[in-house]
Amino acid sequence: MQTAQLEKTAETKTYVAPPEKKGYEICKRIFDLVMSTVALIVLSPMLLVVALIVWLQDRGSPLYSQIRLTKGGKPFKMYKFRSMCVNADAQLEQLLDLNEIDGPAFKMENDPRVTKFGRFIRKTSIDELPQLFNIIKGDMSIIGPRPPLPREVALYNEYQMHRLDVKTGLACYHECQGRSDEKNFDKWVESDLKYIRERSMLTDIKVILWTIRAVVTGKGAA
Repeated sequence: MQTAQLEKTAETKTYVAPPEKKGYEICKRIFDLVMSTVALIVLSPMLLVVALIVWLQDRGSPLYSQIRLTKGGKPFKMYKFRSMCVNADAQLEQLLDLNEIDGPAFKMENDPRVTKFGRFIRKTSIDELPQLFNIIKGDMSIIGPRPPLPREVALYNEYQMHRLDVKTGLACYHECQGRSDEKNFDKWVESDLKYIRERSMLTDIKVILWTIRAVVTGKGAA
């Protein structure tokens, strides 16, 4: 049923790829490397404290890794601070019927798998900071569509696949302009494709500033 709905959406929409921006891509990569390295150095004391608190909760690993997809559907191992209980992935199947977003992605406002400290680091987006290592490695960019799970991409129609035309990112239009408040996956896709059409260094700087505002205000935080 869900797959049929996604295919129907593909029949009614067309996508025109924007021109390549090689100069921008080079500048963006340099920007990513410099900003991520500086951020890791400046934030390292806080990151160590967060890792210690997560470990003290249940003696589980403070870091959580998961296979995600980036540009062209290339898989990579994405890092986060663990905000859920240690067996969270095993419990997901039991919660799929409670998904609060349409389409292939999974969102649940009061997910019972999230720990007390996990809610705090999610609300402040601290849980995402280990992805600075992914950016340095070249798996991700600072700004770009959020990296999806392989099981989600398996349900994408041809139109939605264009989210992966560029390298996925730590922050995006979708999250800085409402973050997890948006429950409509088609609007999420449209937001990502809008970024792909409009991307430039100026756009990326604007998204960074909007993201900082979203984190400070807690708007749409998970």
